[in-house]
Amino acid sequence: MFTRPIIDWPDRKNWSFNNISGLRRRQVNMVESADNSELVRQSEFSVCRIPLRQINQPGPGEVQIWYLDLGMLGLSLQQALGDTPDTGSYPPLTIGQLRFARRFYLKLLLGAYLGIPGKSVSINRSIRGKPVLDQSIHDGDLHFSMAKSGDRLLIGISVSSLVGVDLEPADRRAHFALGVAQRYFSAAEASALEDIDPERLDEAFLRAWACKEAVVKASGEGIANQLCRFTVEMDLDQPPVILDFENEDPAKWSLALLRPEPGFIGAVAANTARMSVRAFKLLPAAGRS
Repeated sequence: MFTRPIIDWPDRKNWSFNNISGLRRRQVNMVESADNSELVRQSEFSVCRIPLRQINQPGPGEVQIWYLDLGMLGLSLQQALGDTPDTGSYPPLTIGQLRFARRFYLKLLLGAYLGIPGKSVSINRSIRGKPVLDQSIHDGDLHFSMAKSGDRLLIGISVSSLVGVDLEPADRRAHFALGVAQRYFSAAEASALEDIDPERLDEAFLRAWACKEAVVKASGEGIANQLCRFTVEMDLDQPPVILDFENEDPAKWSLALLRPEPGFIGAVAANTARMSVRAFKLLPAAGRS
């Protein structure tokens, strides 16, 4: 989120980028969504309902995305318990309720992949704060990432690669986007943003921000001092790809954009050269939505 405090940023001029002055679009293996596009649209999110049965884990190169409306799910639970009349609308969740719901549904989904109850899922944090499964309890190599925007939740699941997701309101605007890019983005990104039509500047900045947050979350290095280490495609008419990555091969990373519903934009990143994305929307039990 743009309001997040960011500290200890280095001078971006002190960072070196390979061929920074001559970046060219790379021919990369594009993300395979339902229509072989780099954009996963709302219509491509398959509906799954509670209760969840055991879910097959993603295959090689596959990332499974889950989109949740916590307000809708919370209202359904309250109605099932007889606590709330069915009025067709739901009151906003409190901060505490949102925090509980996010963790509850994350563990519910992870438990479905692991074949255990959600309450039995144990989550730790890496040295840099990335949530990970407790390897002393859970076997396997299941990776996950979570992003939130109000009462909306986006979760990415992968087995074969690190994964990161981000979710942003489509109307979010940064105060002085060019200045933010010049301070925190790579030099190539800031320069490209200056050449974009002013009417599309905010859209281009938001897409880049979502993609970069997803990459940073996948790497697990934390956002501080990381956004300027790599360059993403800024041209809205081009697919979202990583063009350059300090000390890494950008061709070994994949990006995709998500449009889970009107008013939101998401991004998913994975350290794999070829990524397929399957998207799901979790809904209440039949008759409770």
